Amino acid sequence: QVQLVESGGGSVQAGGSLRLSCAAPGNTFSILTIGWYRQAPGSQRELVAEISRGGITNSADSVKGRIANSRDNAKNTVYLQMNSLKPEDTAVYYCKTDYQEIDYWGKGTRVTVSS
Repeated sequence: QVQLVESGGGSVQAGGSLRLSCAAPGNTFSILTIGWYRQAPGSQRELVAEISRGGITNSADSVKGRIANSRDNAKNTVYLQMNSLKPEDTAVYYCKTDYQEIDYWGKGTRVTVSS
């Protein structure tokens, strides 16, 4: 079983920055691909970015150039640095992984960007 715990959300003005963290206690972290998803009110959950166990990243077009996705295997943590935030980035952000064909989700952290 994999536990994921997000933190770092908050309220910022447009143009501001936040760094989200996703911690995964246990000894499986280093082999996991971790994805960041978000869900805005009234919208479906969408993939924002993901990082492979080897540190290869990809991101959605809507956030390209504004985010940095990294991982620290020694701390069992993935980070999502978000810059130049826009009101449309407002959502609950979740991290997600799959392990042994089971999907695991965190409970999410809320990001609110005001104009």
